[in-house]
Amino acid sequence: MKKILFPMLAAAMLTACTHKTVQTDKDMHQLSFNEQQAAWMTAIAANETKGDLIALESAIHNGLEAELTVSQVKEALSHLYAYTGFPRSLNALGTLERVIGDRQAKGAKVLMGDEPSPLPDDYDALKQGTAVQTELTGRAFNYDFAPATDYYLKAHLFGDIFARDNLTYTDRELVTVSALSALQGVEPQLAAHINGARNMGVTEEQLQGIVVALATKVGFEEAGRLAGLLQTEWPQGQPNDKYAQFFVGKSFLHPYNGVANVTFEPRCRNNWHIHHGAVQVLICVSGKGWYQEWGKLAVPLTPGTVIAIPEGVKHWHGAATDSPMQHLALHMQEQPGSSNEWLEPVSDEQYDRLK
Repeated sequence: MKKILFPMLAAAMLTACTHKTVQTDKDMHQLSFNEQQAAWMTAIAANETKGDLIALESAIHNGLEAELTVSQVKEALSHLYAYTGFPRSLNALGTLERVIGDRQAKGAKVLMGDEPSPLPDDYDALKQGTAVQTELTGRAFNYDFAPATDYYLKAHLFGDIFARDNLTYTDRELVTVSALSALQGVEPQLAAHINGARNMGVTEEQLQGIVVALATKVGFEEAGRLAGLLQTEWPQGQPNDKYAQFFVGKSFLHPYNGVANVTFEPRCRNNWHIHHGAVQVLICVSGKGWYQEWGKLAVPLTPGTVIAIPEGVKHWHGAATDSPMQHLALHMQEQPGSSNEWLEPVSDEQYDRLK
């Protein structure tokens, strides 16, 4: 069975990555996914990168249930071989194939989707790829140190692969940013693709959605890695009136699905408090601030900082004196009857001792 399966996968991969398509009148600078589909596509790309096939299988099931098409998911996993390598891409395609078979056997929803449009006979992959790469990077780019790699990038990645219009340029950059966020040691490339994503039409709100999807569906480290590089202004939301009595200064709340984005004005901080029956995770997304546990030194919060607050630990968090601070807050290992115990304020004397 294994001897048969691998050539089939390799052949499918080869077919997926040879130029068979070209952009028609489709807008290649618009995201094809709705918010829910984009979140599951982020999870699919990140778990492909991590090689976590169990989590990937679950993400694919959920993505197909949210009406991502097989064509879109297969194209994303094929696209990623250029960033994560053939082994992970082939393993992920094999997982997709199993998920499709399982869902079809159970009569579950499977939308096949459209295949890419045919390329014209005179299609010039190098010329088209050079134009696409220039648009993505914002300038002409020549990798003179390695001319062969420069050719592969232009003619194959940005020429052959990007020409396949079952994913738009915007879709591809969302997939790439999601994947690189899950890969250690490639921060320069991630930063470059954040810029490229913006150039290709990914909005700030959609980039922020990748952070939230990573935090809720993949992992906090991956979410923090992207948040640390985004350098974007997150929505402030509404005044946090419900909990104002437990804060010194003004705070604001912007909810996502299962996640709260809390904005602290300069010098604003919440009271000492304890989470009972849950671990709270903070991911700083903008500004500067502090986190402190009772009896310990305060820890600076800057974009990308991830703090996991153990259950039952007395602590506080808030902004610096000269900067607002925003963090995502979410709970894990939540038990029935979990609660917050609000305690005394952090006094000006305590706060002003922080350096």
